[in-house]
Amino acid sequence: MIDLDFDPAKPFLVLGRAGLDIYPTPVNTKTAEVVEFVSALGGSSANIAVALCQLGQKASLVTCVSDDAVGRYVENQLRRYGVDSHLVRRVSGDFRTSLAVVESTVVDHQSVIYRNNAADFQMHESDIDTLTMSDFAALVVTGTCLTKNPSRQAVVRALDRARDAGLTTVMDLDYRPYSWETADHARQVYNEAVALVDIVIGNDEEFGHMAGNFDAGSEFAKSLAAVGRLVVYKMGERGSQAYFSQDVIVTGVFPVTPIKPTGAGDAFLGSFLASLSRQEGLAKSIMYGSASAALVVTRVGCAPAMPTLEELSLFVDRHQESVEQRLGRL
Repeated sequence: MIDLDFDPAKPFLVLGRAGLDIYPTPVNTKTAEVVEFVSALGGSSANIAVALCQLGQKASLVTCVSDDAVGRYVENQLRRYGVDSHLVRRVSGDFRTSLAVVESTVVDHQSVIYRNNAADFQMHESDIDTLTMSDFAALVVTGTCLTKNPSRQAVVRALDRARDAGLTTVMDLDYRPYSWETADHARQVYNEAVALVDIVIGNDEEFGHMAGNFDAGSEFAKSLAAVGRLVVYKMGERGSQAYFSQDVIVTGVFPVTPIKPTGAGDAFLGSFLASLSRQEGLAKSIMYGSASAALVVTRVGCAPAMPTLEELSLFVDRHQESVEQRLGRL
């Protein structure tokens, strides 16, 4: 049985990408027409760790950054948000910290991500073998880490060691088709990793990819729940469905006016886990995840957009009545 009562005294162990995001300013400025940019910490795993810390949790990030000014910027930003960065390793040579140029626009949104010789893909099994898994509340990984070795091998090693230690494992599918040579290879790698995971979170396209057919994504997600996993199946504007054993929780979305589409998934996962850590129950945790995702898309940036617990609680109190949530059986 999956343990959903995380120890709040222990940090979440988060593996994966941390990078530099730059945003054209002001809001609605297209990159091709920009005069000025603003900078921010980015990267899916870093964003999740920040979301946890903003909500009063502890988070330790395992990743690699380039041994240069950009890598040190990322380390400084992690510390600024309260993320434990002592497990971040610097790498030299041709490896570079990832860069993303992200527009704060909704119409014809453009995000350009530079991942050539990405430093975070240099995360190695040796970065995992030094860890004592019992020191952590849960292990959180993202599918982005599976794209290349040695990072892929490090993630699998971490999942294996966490399961051996009885630690709950969490995976955000975070499938980026452009990062893989073929969809079939990605599907194989994803399914092998998910076999080691207790809590799986993704959107309808990601589950459809794993199933080999977009229309079969929902049934595939339910099949994972049938063998003991907690699965959160996100459907964009149609809300989300959570499958756990024979239970299903259907949650709508909080109505907001977004300025960008990015960061919502990272905010959802961080807030969802933080709420579980506060022992607020599965249904409320899904609600808080949805609320955090809604808030983040109304703000510039990803890491800096993550709400505090006070901001999130106030938002939920004001808007909860507009979000339908139903509990049922599969």
